[in-house]
Amino acid sequence: MDNELRLFPRLAWSRVRGQLEYRLSFALMLIGYFVMTLADFLAIWVIFQHLPLLAGWSLGEVAFLYGTSYVSFRIADMVVGHLDMLPTLVRTGALDTVLTRPLGSLYQVVTIDFGLRHVGAIAQGLVILVIACTTAGIPWDAGRALMLLVTIACGTAIFIAIWIVGATTVFWTLGSGLEVLNAFTYGGNQMANYPINIYAGWLRRIIAFFVPLAFVTYFPSLYILAREDPLHTPELLRFASPLVALAALLVARAVWGQGIRHYQSTGS
Repeated sequence: MDNELRLFPRLAWSRVRGQLEYRLSFALMLIGYFVMTLADFLAIWVIFQHLPLLAGWSLGEVAFLYGTSYVSFRIADMVVGHLDMLPTLVRTGALDTVLTRPLGSLYQVVTIDFGLRHVGAIAQGLVILVIACTTAGIPWDAGRALMLLVTIACGTAIFIAIWIVGATTVFWTLGSGLEVLNAFTYGGNQMANYPINIYAGWLRRIIAFFVPLAFVTYFPSLYILAREDPLHTPELLRFASPLVALAALLVARAVWGQGIRHYQSTGS
C-alpha cells in the first residue's frame, strides 16, 4: 500500500503530461467542458423561474447543494471515472494482464488514466459554489469554512466508493454493467444536487442509508447553511460524513476484492 501511494502522484503526472502535449486543444477542451456542464445548473435555474422555493429551499441554497456535490463528483470522475472501461477489460480479457502484475488490481485499473479534462467541469462547479456562498445567507465562521472543505473531501470519497462498487458489478453481469454503473454515478450526482426532502420516503431511505448520497452534501449543508432539517433527522448526522466516507471506501475495497475473486478469464 505504501508503494502504491508513493507511485500514484508519478503515474498521475505522467498521464497529465500526455494530455498537456497539445496546449491549445487542451484549453479548448476545458472551455468546452465548462460550457457543456453549465447546462446541468441551468436546469435548476429554470425550475426556480417557476417556483420561489423548492420544498422550502431557495435558489441560493440549492445552488450550494449543487456546487458542493458537483465539485466532489467531478473530482471523483477525474480520478476514477475511467472505470467505465472495466466492462471492456473484462470482455476482452485484458484484465488478465493487470492480475499478473505485483501491484493491486484496483490500483492498476484506477491509474490507467487521469481525466484532467474534467478540470473544466470542476471550475464550473466552483463558480456556482462561490456564487452560492455569497448569496445563500450563510453565517460564515471558521467551523463552517472547515466543514465546507470536509464536505467536498468526503463527498469525493463517497463518489469514488460508489464508482468502484458500481464498476465491480461487471464481474457478475458478464461485462454488461455499464448501465448499472452510470445509474449509481451520474444518476447519483443528479440526485445529490437537490435536497432529499423532495423525494419520496422510500427513496430518501435508500440515498441516506444504502447509497449514502445524503452524506455527500445534504446533511453537512444543513450545518453550513444553519438550516433546520425539514425531515427532523438527528443533528449528529450533519457531522457524520467523514465516518460514512471511510465506511464507504472500506466497503468498496471489500466488494472489489469479491469481484476479483469471482472473475473468470475469457480463456482467449
